[in-house]
Amino acid sequence: MSNLETDPHEHNRDGRESADIVEILTPRDVPLGGPRAMRVRRTLPQRERSLIGAWCFADHYGPDDVRSGPGMAVPPHPHTGLQTVSWLFTGEIEHRDSLGTHATVRPGELNLMTAGRGIAHSEVSTPETKVLHGMQLWVALPAQARDTAPAFAHYRPEPVTVGGATLRVFLGELAGARSPVETFTELLGAEVTLDPGTEVVLAIDAGHEHGVIVDQGPVELRGTRLGWAELGYQGPGFGSLVLRNPGSEPARFLVLGGEPLGEQVVMWWNFMGRTHEEIVEYRRAWQAEVRTGFDGSVRDPRFGVVPGYEGSALPAPELPNSTLRPRG
Repeated sequence: MSNLETDPHEHNRDGRESADIVEILTPRDVPLGGPRAMRVRRTLPQRERSLIGAWCFADHYGPDDVRSGPGMAVPPHPHTGLQTVSWLFTGEIEHRDSLGTHATVRPGELNLMTAGRGIAHSEVSTPETKVLHGMQLWVALPAQARDTAPAFAHYRPEPVTVGGATLRVFLGELAGARSPVETFTELLGAEVTLDPGTEVVLAIDAGHEHGVIVDQGPVELRGTRLGWAELGYQGPGFGSLVLRNPGSEPARFLVLGGEPLGEQVVMWWNFMGRTHEEIVEYRRAWQAEVRTGFDGSVRDPRFGVVPGYEGSALPAPELPNSTLRPRG
């Protein structure tokens, strides 16, 4: 199957119309790191849908003028059982983690951090950043890999042109471009810019599910119009993504996809587990390290210290009174 298909009006096998095929998820506005922190638009997870493939979390932020505000200033905090994916459109973010990584997140470049059994990291927009604009994404690790060793990867994808679309494939494969970055399930992550009035049909794995998150819009997915910051979901059973820009300006969006995870997960705060009891233990371990000030008095620390960060780590919030239930 070619990457640019000739039939832009492909229907599902049962003949359903596009309005029945595409599910629209509307973002909610939340603070990042506290009530005075920058605001982000969260499209995943939602009550209606927790996962798209193994993608389990999506925050869209900016463009924000941060010259007179705090910008992004997230102190050291922990993660388990997931990978974080940072993708910027404008600005720069300084990343530090307990592996000793000190990296800069720049527009058009992938920074992927594997938490595995446990990692801590901080995220701070650089002093030179005037406008901050991007996406923060998480990927759930499958059961057999969720206690893997923590790691960090960086990749700058080269743009690929397909018809009136320009693609930057940072994970997986699309339109003949393939990312070399390792993932633990089959995933797709790509930035797509689409010329005004242009339609493109991209070949995909029919066994995978996909989401389109709009950064500059509108965009149509199989004839369903998606507005700014909305996420359009297309389930398995299709060999293509039919995408159209009905506007008079270029459209920009992320395509996220992958094989269905097929697992139930428990996600609370920055932790990914499988049971309520696991989350309780992750929180206890983090709080023990925070209380000691990372002075080495905790035997076999799970998360560790973030070298070079000046300031205190972020304590975990209180757990809810109810039992955390798996979703997926």
